[in-house]
Amino acid sequence: MATDEKPNYEPKDAVSVAIQSTLLMGGAGLFASAVQNTLTKANVSGWGVFSRSGGIIGLFAAAGGAYSFSKAAAANLREKDDSYNPAIGGFFGGAILGMRFGNFPAVIGLGAGLAVAQGVFDYTGGRFAGYERDPNVDEWERKEHLRYNRRRPLQETIEQLGEGRGIYAPGYRERRADRIKEHYGIDVPRT
Repeated sequence: MATDEKPNYEPKDAVSVAIQSTLLMGGAGLFASAVQNTLTKANVSGWGVFSRSGGIIGLFAAAGGAYSFSKAAAANLREKDDSYNPAIGGFFGGAILGMRFGNFPAVIGLGAGLAVAQGVFDYTGGRFAGYERDPNVDEWERKEHLRYNRRRPLQETIEQLGEGRGIYAPGYRERRADRIKEHYGIDVPRT
């Protein structure tokens, strides 16, 4: 008989995660502000990073902190680690980004957009590189196996693509010499 026990959930420290994320995203915002300051046409000083485009630093830091805190807090309140937590965090992070525009539809729209993006990204595995591969299989052997399984016979390739572009069937030189002789009357040596 199967037991209906939930797996043990380990609570996350939402405050420390939020502080780390705020600092990290604040650094990313500082970098973005520095790039924006560098690309201005007006001659501004190095302090323009903070005075001219410094709002980006705070925006990045606040959005990153709100995302991480709400993601960890949602996981702690729900006692689950699933795709809803990044979606909740994405909503709050996107809402912070929407506040820059100063109207309610932007807050809701960016919050909903980032919530959907984060939820779907986490639901599909949370990786840009594709599915997780078996660490026990050598990469060279895996690729050789894929090449062997997906290799098509030469005759099938020639039938679909035709000859040329580096794909030549046996007897190509003779057929080419005959074709040139027939069309242009030139004898091509056959080797």
